[in-house]
Amino acid sequence: MTAGQDLHLRREREAWEEEALSPRAAKSRLTRGRQWPEEECSIRTAFQRDRDRIIHSKSFRRLKHKTQVFIAPEGDHYRTRLTHTLEVAQIARTIARALQLNEDLTEAIALGHDLGHTPFGHAGEEALNEVYPPGFRHNEQSLRVVEVLERRSDRYPGLNLTWEVRDGILCHTGPTLPSTLEGQVVRLADRIAYLNHDIDDAVRGRILDPAELPPSCLRVLGRKGSERIDTMVRDVIMASRSAPEIRMSPEVQAATDELRAFLFERVYIGSAAKQEEGKAKGIVRALYQYYSRHWEEVPLGEAEEREGASDPERKAVDFIAGMTDRYAITDYLRLFVPRAWAER
Repeated sequence: MTAGQDLHLRREREAWEEEALSPRAAKSRLTRGRQWPEEECSIRTAFQRDRDRIIHSKSFRRLKHKTQVFIAPEGDHYRTRLTHTLEVAQIARTIARALQLNEDLTEAIALGHDLGHTPFGHAGEEALNEVYPPGFRHNEQSLRVVEVLERRSDRYPGLNLTWEVRDGILCHTGPTLPSTLEGQVVRLADRIAYLNHDIDDAVRGRILDPAELPPSCLRVLGRKGSERIDTMVRDVIMASRSAPEIRMSPEVQAATDELRAFLFERVYIGSAAKQEEGKAKGIVRALYQYYSRHWEEVPLGEAEEREGASDPERKAVDFIAGMTDRYAITDYLRLFVPRAWAER
């Protein structure tokens, strides 16, 4: 292939999308655009570029050392925020492909949806929400990461992603549905992934006995994790083929909701797996109180990437939310524990 031939690759892919994808799918040629104008890539579509930018970001790499549910588990097989993200992307792409939606857009949203998650999972999120007056929600922070905190150009902040990807990231949770069907796919894939892998991790951690799972849910969804995922994915595909939005059938939705309520009761709240959450929240609160008063101590490289923060509290939140679990613990020990004790 000559240098000139690759100029047609993006256009060929855009033409393929118009011909092969569902009329309901988002087309990369028709994107609502980026925050800042830039030259198109000759090889990749706009959504493919967004996916690649997310994968190459520092925030994406840090997900491997952020808690999903189990804080500092003993064992290598528990999910992290990164492995959760990859499972969401896999499930979402399967659904998107079956519905002839845009897989590139779907994958970009899935890979970016949790970039703003705090250390220590939802415990860290709750702690920041409690101490930061405007409140903290990880989906809003994920959007802030790609719009402000990450950096790929000296001319503008953020990753300069397309509107469709940013909309999907922001609306993957919360009261507002994503504007694209691809974003709605990720929203459901997120729930399918975490419900099933959290059961798997809870059983591995001896927090839950499989025999305790609600029989009514298992009759509808299946007894094994792979069976439940397959049931949910197939159901979403069949229920959404001619629907105006991405959804489950009433029967599978009811079983899924019941299973989620069971996990909140037995795993997410008050279980042995959550006994360390009070300590984790204490670390996050202490770091916030310190850095909101000493924001000039935020490492220079981090501070430079936070040009959108105009107040010390916002800078402290951005810094802490970006920490991995082990960074937060190490920083807490450095700031609040005498060295002789911390090194014991």
